[in-house]
Amino acid sequence: MRRFCWAMVRVSTNHETVLEQKESPGSCLHEPELLILDMPDDPFAYKRKSYMEIGEVFFWTATIHQWQRFLWGDRYKDVIISSLDYLSKAGKIDVYAFVIMPNHIHLIWKTNALNGKETAQGSFLKHTAHAFGKMLRQDGKLGLYKVDAANKKHEFWQRDSLAVHLYSREVALQKLKYIHNNPLAEHWQLAKDPCEYRYSSARYYELNEQNFSFLKDLWEVF
Repeated sequence: MRRFCWAMVRVSTNHETVLEQKESPGSCLHEPELLILDMPDDPFAYKRKSYMEIGEVFFWTATIHQWQRFLWGDRYKDVIISSLDYLSKAGKIDVYAFVIMPNHIHLIWKTNALNGKETAQGSFLKHTAHAFGKMLRQDGKLGLYKVDAANKKHEFWQRDSLAVHLYSREVALQKLKYIHNNPLAEHWQLAKDPCEYRYSSARYYELNEQNFSFLKDLWEVF
């Protein structure tokens, strides 16, 4: 499997850009400069949209209730990995990239079919929330997620996950870089290099390591 570096270069004063492909096997995706002038860098700056069309690739963000950081623990992260692996093996989703942060997750993925009567992303949120509830009860922390709602007693994922359609290779690359660099952000400082952070797809793309069996190559789609 070959990996590529990409660079975005402004070629005119009217904000047009040209994508130049440079093949560089083994080099890191985070090294080249990327200038995309019409897309916000912060995924939370988009107008909120949670709906995902089946068969389309999306950048997707789900956030823990009230931004609490209970995903610090690896065993909680492993619940997310397990759920992605299950849905992938069932053919319900294709996962191209991910990062699990202390209070949110980012995915680049595609849903392929409903999971029974539920959407695949709905099943993912429901299954992981159920598992989180059991674990937090054992840890004596379930009360931190209590809500006053008619249909549930606790909430682990905030409502209305963010979905951004990836309509071009340029936009897909921007989001891939954002995902892999998220642990390096100043307010997190979870790693000094994307490849150092265990719970992301960085090593798959930058070192060609298949650490997560559910990962598929984004560049086979775009």
